[in-house]
Amino acid sequence: MTEAKAIKPPTLPDAQTVTAVTHHTDRLFSFRCTRPASLRFRSGEFVMIGLMGAPDPKTGKQKPLLRAYSIASPSWDEELEFYSIKVPDGPLTSRLQHIQPGDEIILRPKPVGTLVHDALLPGKRIWFFATGTGFAPFASLLREPQTYQDYEEVIITHTCREVGELAYGAQIIESLKTDELLNEVIGEGFWKKIKYYPTTTREESPKMGRITDLMRTGEAFRDLGVTPICPQNDRAMICGNLAFNLELKEMLESYGLVEGANSDPQTYVVEKAFLD
Repeated sequence: MTEAKAIKPPTLPDAQTVTAVTHHTDRLFSFRCTRPASLRFRSGEFVMIGLMGAPDPKTGKQKPLLRAYSIASPSWDEELEFYSIKVPDGPLTSRLQHIQPGDEIILRPKPVGTLVHDALLPGKRIWFFATGTGFAPFASLLREPQTYQDYEEVIITHTCREVGELAYGAQIIESLKTDELLNEVIGEGFWKKIKYYPTTTREESPKMGRITDLMRTGEAFRDLGVTPICPQNDRAMICGNLAFNLELKEMLESYGLVEGANSDPQTYVVEKAFLD
């Protein structure tokens, strides 16, 4: 991890300055940047970020190349954090993965998204279901005091192909134990409400398998020591690849949960803008 010693003011409209970059694996990295003073968002929302594209051959003008990224930092953080995959031939990530502290990124400060507490009805237990970099919005929500004020139990499942891809999420979970703000606002030991369930699908690990298969057989519930999902007590948020989202939506609805939205709070929500 490298950090900028001095942050230069942005030179482009809607630009923010990168302050730190961490490469977790050869496929995954996270970075932090300055936060616009006017930006207000709810933990779990996403914004459009990117870089300036190549000049148009005819006009010579540059246009920003933007993609939706969940904000991984909580709403109270003074900076913004993002978690990204590296795609060698990706129009944006092939370049974004090479950013360094002091570089500029484009950020459109209009946060939106459905993975927010306002889109769910009150409940006793909340499930965060993630695959790959879909952990990002939950990195925000796990550091949001309201999560622990609203729920008696917080279960986060994270399914990746390889063990190294679980590192970012595991670090976030571990950091909660010494989070000064959360310990002060919620009370020491608040993190004991969390049940963390990481699994891999390719590389050998303590728990192998897709979370949907492990839930279908009941193994996940037995491992966690919890009762199966029910609409009376449980609320859920989903953020992963499209096939995972669709499969889990069907499963949750078989348990009796109903998809909600900001305008119609229900018992589960799914982030449609994210594709891992």
